[in-house]
Amino acid sequence: MSKFYITTAIAYTSKIPHIGNVYEAILTDAIARFKKLQGHDVYFLTGTDEHGQKIQEQAESENKTPQEHVDYIAGEIKKIWDLVDVDYDQFIRTTDHGHKKVVQNIFKKLYEQGDIYKGAYEGAYCKPCESFWTETQLNEGKCPDCDGQVEQAKEEAYFLKLSNYTKRLVEHYETHPEFISPESRKNEMVNNFIKPGLQDLCVSRTSFDWGIPIEFDEGHVAYVWIDALSNYISALGYDTEGNHGELFNKYWPADLHVIGKDIVRFHTIYWPIILMALNVPLPKKILGHPWLLTGKSKMSKSKGNVVYAQDLVELFGVDATRYYVLREMPYAQDGTFTYDLMISRINTDLANILGNLVNRTVAMVNKYFDGSVGKAGVVLTEEDQVLDQDLIDLTLKTVKQVEEKMADYKVAEALETLWGLLRRSNKYIDETCPWLLAKEEDKQERLQTVLYNLLEVIRVTSVLLQPFMPSTSQKIQTQIQSDVLSLKSLYSFDGIQEGSKVGIGSPLFERIDEKKKLEEIEGAFEPKVEKLKLKPEITFEDFSKIDFMVAEIIQVEKHKKADRLLVIKLKVGSEERQVVSGIAEHYDPKSLIGEKVILVANLKPVNLRGEKSEGMILAATSGKDLKLVQVDMPTGSVVS
Repeated sequence: MSKFYITTAIAYTSKIPHIGNVYEAILTDAIARFKKLQGHDVYFLTGTDEHGQKIQEQAESENKTPQEHVDYIAGEIKKIWDLVDVDYDQFIRTTDHGHKKVVQNIFKKLYEQGDIYKGAYEGAYCKPCESFWTETQLNEGKCPDCDGQVEQAKEEAYFLKLSNYTKRLVEHYETHPEFISPESRKNEMVNNFIKPGLQDLCVSRTSFDWGIPIEFDEGHVAYVWIDALSNYISALGYDTEGNHGELFNKYWPADLHVIGKDIVRFHTIYWPIILMALNVPLPKKILGHPWLLTGKSKMSKSKGNVVYAQDLVELFGVDATRYYVLREMPYAQDGTFTYDLMISRINTDLANILGNLVNRTVAMVNKYFDGSVGKAGVVLTEEDQVLDQDLIDLTLKTVKQVEEKMADYKVAEALETLWGLLRRSNKYIDETCPWLLAKEEDKQERLQTVLYNLLEVIRVTSVLLQPFMPSTSQKIQTQIQSDVLSLKSLYSFDGIQEGSKVGIGSPLFERIDEKKKLEEIEGAFEPKVEKLKLKPEITFEDFSKIDFMVAEIIQVEKHKKADRLLVIKLKVGSEERQVVSGIAEHYDPKSLIGEKVILVANLKPVNLRGEKSEGMILAATSGKDLKLVQVDMPTGSVVS
């Protein structure tokens, strides 16, 4: 039994992932389950990426520590993975002690052998992507990944010498053409990054401190990609001295990294070079899957077009959600999500084609033969022989084709192939007319064979569905009462036992009234969204404990360690206070001098990035807009 090590990209813990992010976990789970079905010894790794400037700033905006923030998000991601039936073997977090130590050792090793050097970075920086760019890489002055604004940044940093390994990387591409899939992703890497010349990679930061500290240089933390990418080996017990753990010795190199197309560059250029520098074998394949779009746009919280897995499961169920994202996402092109498309898929593919086939067949076996499976192989005419053989041949061919599609990780095509068999089976019912055979005494054995053939197709379907729709697969197997469920059993058309009994049939999927469901969707989650914006209810007594006072801004400076923070000096009556506030992107510091604002004066002081904050000033927000609440009253006035 051969090993198969498969991973997702670790999910970034800035916010709760949407269905476009969750798709990757479902896709990887489906591949892992199929490999298990084939008899492989599978190890499935997933997890969370928990360091970086964006996470630190998000935590500060929530008045939480970064650790508190990532603990919550990581917990929610685990719940989502469980909700959509993702059956992983290990969930790694980059804040795990073991991972941090491995990253520190990797950084030190690469530095000591001359692959990492100290320098300074000056140039364009995209904060949302946490990526540095050269002027030639920018797309009309914007980030080429997210099309967002970039800012000029300058800071001391360590760099990885990519040029030391560029030739080896290109040779690997040429000698291992299967390394990057789809082929178009490899062409992008070669044409857009390698041919223009690789710039050395920034691998440390000093402008924020939420990261893994570089032990030999205080003030530096490991920059995202050495930290995040190393999870694939740290999870298995990699050791820079060669004293690897049992899992590493057993499962590395990875057989498949499943990632989104937006991070192909990091996994197919930077990650292989890091491994080459460490003298570690490279993963066998990187699969850069496309995006799941909402209509024609990429899902984005800023665009307001995000759909969450939790909502889809609540509306349609787990397996319907899994089926839709797996079936609707092509191998190389982006897939599309709309509610009406999902409803159509459920009604057509799941309720009509699959559900009706199973329900009608089990119902007829119970109706005509009291649930007993009859004889196979009875044909009365040449036409019967042709119809039966055609169905049997297509069934055996389908098994082979599904395996071939899954060998190339073309999951949507594998499902389309299987549904082709289901459509043919429904046509077989119309061609053989079991209800007419039931009326003729001398055709009862022929009727038994027709139903046997249908039951065998359903058995084969239930086995092939296990990786994609595990709960539905089990429900089908319960209804047909089959325990012959190995992949090997599908290589012949005889798994259903003559004389066995089927169970009681029940609909696998109910048809959805599209108009009613869309009306339900339109209103279902609006109250929930509004409710999420409210904090826990307080009493008047709670409110009366808060001291709101008018304060005058007398001095404003940018925070030395956080671009989005301002350090504000206030005059409150005869006292002076200092407040650290995340409003730098909304106000020029000079414009605030002399303004009178409302201060929460009795808030417990906190330390934000090395600056003491004695209270909070009130602001109103709407989308991306923010304005301070300003008043024209004497400083020290009480607000009530």
